[in-house]
Amino acid sequence: MDVPLWFALLVVGYLGVKLIRPPAWLIAVLLLGGFLLADSILAPVIGTFIK
Repeated sequence: MDVPLWFALLVVGYLGVKLIRPPAWLIAVLLLGGFLLADSILAPVIGTFIK
């Protein structure tokens, strides 16, 4: 069964918010931080570290 990555992330994110109930500011900081890091000078370093 092939599930698109965006759909899997959406489901995991939804369940995480429903079950753990983190504060809204923490969700915003994680989303904004990830978005900014993906387009920064550190992106290649993070990419090689993850792989």
